[in-house]
Amino acid sequence: MHIEQIYTGCLSQGAYYIESEGEAAIIDPLRESVPYLNRLERDGATLKYIFETHFHADFVSGHVSLSQITGAPIIYGPTANPSFDAIIAKDMQVFKIGKITITALHTPGHTMESTTYLLKDENGKNHCIFSGDTLFLGDVGRPDLAQKGAGLTLNDLAGILFDSLRNKIMVLEDDVIVYPAHGAGSACGKHMMSETVDTLGNQKKMNYALRADMTKEEFITEVTDGLLPPPDYFPLNVKMNREGYDSLDNIIQKGTKKLTPDAFEELVNSSGAIMLDVRYQKDFMEAHIPNAIFIGIDGGFAPWVGALIADTEQAILLIAPEGREEETITRLSRVGFDNTLGFLEGGIEAWKNAGKETASMLSVSASTLKEKISEGAPVFDVRKDGEYKNAHIPNATHTSLEIINSHLNAFPKDKPFYVHCAGGYRSVIAASILKSRGIHNVIDVAGGFKAIKEAEIAIV
Repeated sequence: MHIEQIYTGCLSQGAYYIESEGEAAIIDPLRESVPYLNRLERDGATLKYIFETHFHADFVSGHVSLSQITGAPIIYGPTANPSFDAIIAKDMQVFKIGKITITALHTPGHTMESTTYLLKDENGKNHCIFSGDTLFLGDVGRPDLAQKGAGLTLNDLAGILFDSLRNKIMVLEDDVIVYPAHGAGSACGKHMMSETVDTLGNQKKMNYALRADMTKEEFITEVTDGLLPPPDYFPLNVKMNREGYDSLDNIIQKGTKKLTPDAFEELVNSSGAIMLDVRYQKDFMEAHIPNAIFIGIDGGFAPWVGALIADTEQAILLIAPEGREEETITRLSRVGFDNTLGFLEGGIEAWKNAGKETASMLSVSASTLKEKISEGAPVFDVRKDGEYKNAHIPNATHTSLEIINSHLNAFPKDKPFYVHCAGGYRSVIAASILKSRGIHNVIDVAGGFKAIKEAEIAIV
């Protein structure tokens, strides 16, 4: 028996490859099929099943493409209603893979079709669970994503999740290994641990939602407290996962169209496409196309695209580091952004050489910010709520990056103001969005909150 966690840091997502006696299963695959096909070829294994723990909201799964390529059936838990052929497992239904078995445990609450898969080894011993978004390490799945379709309230779903955890998961042995679908950084939970694998016994000790003496009412209150609204792209990804999608090959072919500066500019004007600059933030700050939005490929790229651009059908034109265009298009497709129309061939240097206008972004050191604060300059903190509550500059206005598009009026239009995050990535994203909306008096704080603390600026 071989179990491999294939973890993608950008999405904080874990897919799983399981093999026994030449038969394999894959759980919650990402959009691109090649990594899984390579593993099958390496092992000389045949893919027998593709298991989906639920209709994912934060990424587009690769189940449809992988099934088309390999012929392996897709398996969902009870109540799932995909538009394509799939096996809808019954609660406690058993699937054999080589010498091991996987049992479908229906664990609704995060969504109504949510299912945990229990793997038993060749001796019939409970070995591990693939818990999807039902159970994370340190947290449980948010119960607010399936309300409309199920006709249930947030509290209803939280109560159902409580029962699922107590009746299906917590009754398992403490040495059972927990393999969740997500880790720290995912918007699918609140307090996830940085680890990506743990035992159920340790989770019973560490996870607030698994306290043995917890009442259902306490669970509902604690799980629902402090939930931020889900990103707007979540329901669009659910729709793609339920109904299917175009092949990644077609998306890459369309998106890797090379465009001269003139053709790029003409397509921007005619298509209404967003210019998405994914280079390193320092390069973007030095020179970029006016009105381009920065979301760097080397940061938390795909989730920020989803949260800030939101509409998966939005046309996109890329300014990317040379040789990373296909990677960027693939990573966009992971969150359902399939409408990339091409990229600027030769990048910003070609744009400059064509005599076209560029813009730059102002930035100051934390030491300079310290002087400006003493003069009463406005400061905006675009970190997440928890970061801000933990420590912040007195009188700094908190405008978390994920909600910046709906709070543009919070920023002054008639005087300079300063924007910071934790380290500098998110503040440049925020500043690029503001500049694209005509707010040009924004100044980035280099090094973010880390530099602010080192400069001994007062914090509370």
